[in-house]
Amino acid sequence: MRILVTGGAGFVGSHLCERLLSEGHDVICLDNFFTGNKNNIIHLMDSHRFELVRHDITEPILLEVERIYNLACPASPVHYQYNPVKTIKTSVMGSINMLGMAKRVKARILQASTSEVYGDPHVHPQTEDYWGNVNPIGIRSCYDEGKRVAETLMMDYHRQSSVDIRIVRIFNTYGPRMAENDGRVVSNFILQALRNEDITVYGDGSQTRSFCYVSDLVDGMIRMMECDGFTGPVNLGNPVENSILEFAEKIITITGSQSKIIFQPLPQDDPKQRQPNISLAGGKLDWKPLVTLDDGLKMTVAYFSGLHRKG
Repeated sequence: MRILVTGGAGFVGSHLCERLLSEGHDVICLDNFFTGNKNNIIHLMDSHRFELVRHDITEPILLEVERIYNLACPASPVHYQYNPVKTIKTSVMGSINMLGMAKRVKARILQASTSEVYGDPHVHPQTEDYWGNVNPIGIRSCYDEGKRVAETLMMDYHRQSSVDIRIVRIFNTYGPRMAENDGRVVSNFILQALRNEDITVYGDGSQTRSFCYVSDLVDGMIRMMECDGFTGPVNLGNPVENSILEFAEKIITITGSQSKIIFQPLPQDDPKQRQPNISLAGGKLDWKPLVTLDDGLKMTVAYFSGLHRKG
C-alpha cells in the first residue's frame, strides 16, 4: 500500500516508517522538522519505496495514499509549551487537513491521540469510556485539548462524511531515537545517569507512570489500522505501573551510575497516576506489550550511551 506517516521523522514516526517499509509498503514520511530529526530516518533514505516530504500539516497538501498515520505534533512538555499556539494548531488544523485528504482520496486515517486526554485521572486504571479530568486553561492544555479536539474531529468526519477512521490513545512510550532534549522522564534520567549528574525527581517520586517500548506501540498501531469495523478509541500502553522513584533507581542500576536522586517541586497539572487498561486492545486487536521494562531500558540506555560517546 501507499502509506503516509505525518511526523514520520519523529521518535515514534521513524520506527513506524521502518516497520511499514519492512512489510513491503511504499511510505511517504511528512515532517516539518520542528521536533523530528533527519538522523532518525537517514538509514531509510536509500530505499526506493521511501519518500521524504518537508511540510507542515497546518497547511493543506494533497497526496494519493491509502493509509494515513497522523502522528505530527510535539509530544513533550518542553516542546509543546515552547510554542503552545503552534501545538494546538498542529492538532486541530493539521487533523482537519489530514481528514480532508482522507475524505477526498478515500484513505483510512489513524489519529495518534494520547493518554493526556484523561488529564489527572480520577479513575484508575484508565478505560476508554472515561472522559477525563483535564484543565482547559492550564499550561499543558495546548497539547491535551488539541488532542481531544483531534479526536472530536475524527468522530465528526466519520459520522458526517463516513471517513474511515481509527483512534489510538498512546501512553508513555520510550526507546531508541527519543530526543535528548525533550524533557521526558526516560531521556532525562538516562542522560543524567550517564553523566553521573544528580537525577531530578519532581514531587516525592510516588507518582506513577506505565512505560511501553516503542516496538510494542508500533505493533499496536498497525494492528489497529488494519482492524476492520472498529474505530476506537483504544488505549495502547503497558499496564505495568512504576513509581518515578523506582524508575530512577532502576536506571541508576542499569547504567552503573554514581548519580544521586534529588527532589524538586511537582510542575502544574502533572498527573499523579497514569496507567492504561488495555482489555479493549487485547480483545479487539489481540495485542499486548511483549518487551519488559528492564529489556527495553537496556536497549534505550545502549542507544543513549552511543550518543553520549559521540558527544
